[in-house]
Amino acid sequence: MDYSYLYIFLSTLLAIFTTTTLAFLFSAYKLKSHEKSINLPPGSFGWPILGETFAFLYNDHAKFVGDRMKKYSSKIFKTKILGEPTVVLCGTAGHKFVASNEEKLFVVWRPHSMQKLFRSSYQKSASTVIPRQSEMHVVKAPGFLRAKALVGYVVAMDSMVLDHLKTHWDGKQVVEAHRLTQILILTLSAKFFMGLEDHCRIDKLAELMDTMMLALHTIPVNIPGTAFHQAMKAAPAAREIIQSFVKEKKEVMASTGNKIHDLLSYMISTPDPVTGRFMPENEIADKIMGNVAASFNSPAMTTTFIVKFLGERPRIYDKVRIEQLEILKSKKSGEALNWDDMQKMKYSWNVALEAMRLIPPLQGTFREAATDFTYQGYTIPKGWKVYWTVSTTTMNPEYFPAPEEFDPTRFEKASLPPYTNIPFGSGPRICPGKDYARLQILSFMHHLVIRFKWELVNPNCKITGGMNPFPVDGLKVRLQAQPSQA
Repeated sequence: MDYSYLYIFLSTLLAIFTTTTLAFLFSAYKLKSHEKSINLPPGSFGWPILGETFAFLYNDHAKFVGDRMKKYSSKIFKTKILGEPTVVLCGTAGHKFVASNEEKLFVVWRPHSMQKLFRSSYQKSASTVIPRQSEMHVVKAPGFLRAKALVGYVVAMDSMVLDHLKTHWDGKQVVEAHRLTQILILTLSAKFFMGLEDHCRIDKLAELMDTMMLALHTIPVNIPGTAFHQAMKAAPAAREIIQSFVKEKKEVMASTGNKIHDLLSYMISTPDPVTGRFMPENEIADKIMGNVAASFNSPAMTTTFIVKFLGERPRIYDKVRIEQLEILKSKKSGEALNWDDMQKMKYSWNVALEAMRLIPPLQGTFREAATDFTYQGYTIPKGWKVYWTVSTTTMNPEYFPAPEEFDPTRFEKASLPPYTNIPFGSGPRICPGKDYARLQILSFMHHLVIRFKWELVNPNCKITGGMNPFPVDGLKVRLQAQPSQA
């Protein structure tokens, strides 16, 4: 038997492996030599390869950051997360530095798990912007999230929230608040972004999105039994639902004329201004999925925790209800909420702000150093990841006295210094959907407190740590119907 071909193949394979390994080692050596020659921030890279990933992802996030601020520096420290050398910038100065240098010193970077789940959403494109709150790409379409458009959303949103409560909450003794707020938020975004009103598809999308959200910040090991594996199965199923609807909508638009009513119809009917090319259906589906995810996770989490805090604090619930009943009394029977009503909900919005301060829907965000830069006297090498986190300001007693207490009136007492409580981000990458999210939250609060009083079934419900906190038991609440008038 002639083994010459096998010998040649194995020799070639060995040569490629050796060359690749030597190239990697040489590159790592050069990087290490460069890092040794500069003044890096204090900190620890933790274990080989894994670094401090497990502590960062699965333990109490504020404690992870706070312990290292005490040990190394209250301004900046280094660590290794998700296989990447990372610096954590702390406090208002760190927030301001990141916001002021977007697209100068920093470029967007997302964890590898997120990149795999939302594939084309991470292709660089002049037609996309990235909101900080949920860190997905959102297509920049003229006007859809501006105040003029939002004014027109209020009446429809009011009706949809009321229908949701009648369908899923009325007549129930116990409900799972987290699951139901997810369905509500997705129902609203599906309507306003896509024109989708099929409740069967919306409920299925909510289930798939929930599975995907649990794996946004995980180690991307795609083996059975892991959250990432489940998410990788859910992503194509969600994409298929959206893509089939894109095809349906495209056919309807072709037969009725290109009328732009929402983001999806805009994407279907608007060619690229440079190439004149229309976006293919699969690419539209990917980008719409990024938009839906961006509008899904953080608002649902915030709404869930508002239910939690109001259920635990009857006095604050009563104040919210009094405010909402005053608005109700000013309206005719059956009259929908309008834009002006939303502006009157000042205490209710302060409750939402306080909920986002105590349990931020997203703990922080990543960037990548586009070049070597200096901060606080330390040099951060190009390619390193940069992370800033809200917990370094939101729980700081210098800005928020008695920070562990739930006190919505703190937002009435004095204007806070910039960059202290920024649940929607700041700078060029501030969440473009922040006003839309505000309408969702306030519409829900209005109808919920008018129709119900509630208590937590499990007052000791565990909230997970990590970057995306959520109630482990779904936040079950026991409902008591309320009269519509005080």
